[in-house]
Amino acid sequence: MKDPKPVPPKGPAAEQAYHAIRDSIFSGQLNENDRVTELELADTLGMSRTPVREAVKRLLLEGLLTRDAGPGLRVVALQDDDVQQIFEIRLMLESYAARRAAKYATPEEAAEMRALAQRMADRVPPRTEEDFRALSDANEAFHGLVLQAARSPRLKAMLSVVVHLALVARTFRMYREADMQRSARHHIEIAEAITARSPEWAAMAMSIHLQAAADIARADREAAARAEG
Repeated sequence: MKDPKPVPPKGPAAEQAYHAIRDSIFSGQLNENDRVTELELADTLGMSRTPVREAVKRLLLEGLLTRDAGPGLRVVALQDDDVQQIFEIRLMLESYAARRAAKYATPEEAAEMRALAQRMADRVPPRTEEDFRALSDANEAFHGLVLQAARSPRLKAMLSVVVHLALVARTFRMYREADMQRSARHHIEIAEAITARSPEWAAMAMSIHLQAAADIARADREAAARAEG
């Protein structure tokens, strides 16, 4: 059985509800294991339940929310070992994707990667919520384009299972300004390596980029554990 694909929201209200709830999860307004209902979300957003219901369907399929007993919803929580495994698998698969992209990317795809990398660099450091969203969206588009350019449906299927969007976005919000500047340079270098059709360079640049992200996520979770202890 194929993995389910995200269901497109029906209409602009559902799209607005989706982004509002997703941003609440990514920003930490809704924390891991927080429980909510569709009615509570609708009241908070000042919307009817119909667009919220459509948004929730999409968030359930993306793995950001899960169903509790009855009408309840819960923000998905990841354990430390989950986080480590996600980054380790991403490091292996996305480095391989970058290697393939350096072989198979079209000039148009390489140009779009460079444009997305520059768009991220232009938003660092982020000053507003709009900047954070723009950075997150450009980051997601960049990695998606690298995967597209890899020309490997099997690889795409494997990454669709392991990549956890909430973890990616939350990690991005843990970054200090220096971390964000380094991440922006990494994206530029990955795009340059793919443009230069250098598989080894592309794979190494992606590996360094993901290892840095993994180290930041691990340090943040360790700091949170110490604070709770």
